[in-house]
Amino acid sequence: MSIYASGLWFKDIDRVINGIPCIAGLSGKKILITGISGLIGSALADILIRCNEIRGADIEIYAAARSEEKLKNRFGEYAGKDYFHFIHYDALEPDFEIPEDLDFIIHGAGNSSPDRIVKSPVETMLCNITGLNSLLKYSSRHNISRLLFISSSEVYGQKKDMTPFQDDQYGFVDILSPRNSYSVSKRAAETLCISYFFEYGLETVIARPGHIYGPTSAEDDGHISSIWSYAAAEGKEIVMKSDGKQMRSYVYCPDCASAILTILIKGEGGKAYNISNPDSIVSIGELAEQISKAAGTKVRTELPSEEERNGFNPMDNSSLNSRSLLDLGWKGCFNAEEGLAHTVEIIRSFGKRKPELNS
Repeated sequence: MSIYASGLWFKDIDRVINGIPCIAGLSGKKILITGISGLIGSALADILIRCNEIRGADIEIYAAARSEEKLKNRFGEYAGKDYFHFIHYDALEPDFEIPEDLDFIIHGAGNSSPDRIVKSPVETMLCNITGLNSLLKYSSRHNISRLLFISSSEVYGQKKDMTPFQDDQYGFVDILSPRNSYSVSKRAAETLCISYFFEYGLETVIARPGHIYGPTSAEDDGHISSIWSYAAAEGKEIVMKSDGKQMRSYVYCPDCASAILTILIKGEGGKAYNISNPDSIVSIGELAEQISKAAGTKVRTELPSEEERNGFNPMDNSSLNSRSLLDLGWKGCFNAEEGLAHTVEIIRSFGKRKPELNS
């Protein structure tokens, strides 16, 4: 079954739409999204689809992805709408064809799942750097109004205290660790965006999401929030393989998508914005407890294998200060408890099944 079988999902999308400042600024625009079938990208698309369906926003959605069949499976009847256009796109291939009169590009394609980063560090780096460079060159040649790059909280690296990262604080990243192919290339990609902004005058803006979760995650997503949510939805125990003390900014995917659109519309060019809901900064242990509470399951602890440990995020603290985003008028609609409960309920409603994975 489809996620659209869940009335709760539509209610959550409508709720965040009502909280996006100047959402009318997207009406009549042409927006290309790479990574549109992913956790964040598909939530973005659902917001834009809903704006068209219930508000007559007349937004043209250009879905850049490798598989048209996968898009049809995810978006169902909406993939056949006149406003929904498939464009074959692979971040590792420099040549692609897209319309010359786009208004906005949102670049979210690339590896982010820990298991994939460890297995494919080269591809992870190239997606973030060369894939982005192709889009920046295209945007510069065709006078795109603005390109938004979806970065990550991992650009901040490690710090000694547990206070949330300000958007100009940077800690240590081990550049000789393949696991850090993700964080290092995200850092380089951000600098590339800003370089195009200053050298060529291309309007670029950067979003730095915290740890995003929700029912739009793929069945093989290796993020711990996805693994636990699917396990809990099936009534299984949650297996925690750390002490659970790591602090994270967890954000429900519709809230993350609404923040990205707020940054796209109202953000200052050449600037990066943290995406974090102050009501959802919790430890991994608290995340496990809240998911288990929502599903009525239990949490147990296990030692990780060496392979699993190699995929762990090295940051003890990746919580984010979102003052700059809040100053744009954005506010998260879902705290961690509610967002996680909705995630479990929606997954149950459309009956997905996830392979056996622990982390």
